[in-house]
Amino acid sequence: MKRFLMWALALALAGCATSSPDVIQRGDAQRLSTVVDAVVLSVRTVTVEGSQSGAGAVAGGAVGGIAGGGVGGGQREAQIISILGAAAGAVAGNVIERNATREEAYEILVQLKNGDRRAIVQAKGTEVFQAGDAVLVITTSGKVRVTKSPRQ
Repeated sequence: MKRFLMWALALALAGCATSSPDVIQRGDAQRLSTVVDAVVLSVRTVTVEGSQSGAGAVAGGAVGGIAGGGVGGGQREAQIISILGAAAGAVAGNVIERNATREEAYEILVQLKNGDRRAIVQAKGTEVFQAGDAVLVITTSGKVRVTKSPRQ
């Protein structure tokens, strides 16, 4: 039973979306994107805070409540332990969700051809950026990503 509950929590958290620049969301496929040439001015590593959608708390609360309900002698004692288990599970599930969705990312400062400067934060992908790199700033459906220019 304990194994089943752990799998249920893991599956509930598996639905967390990625923000990797190497993964294109289905809704962004076959959409026209705006592409602008730029040069990297600087790159620094940042951490994008994890999300707290409530899914982790709900899943953890359910798992904790079920696990707690199986403990205790009398009905009243089992109910109290079930409530405490649900509360502890919700807190743990929330923390697990936040930590599971936290990402290492880059803050990339670029200068466009017209002289404007932009800062873009994107999850780390397969490309590594350095100051002076020629890049493309790609905007699709309001989302922006940076990729190396093929003209390098």
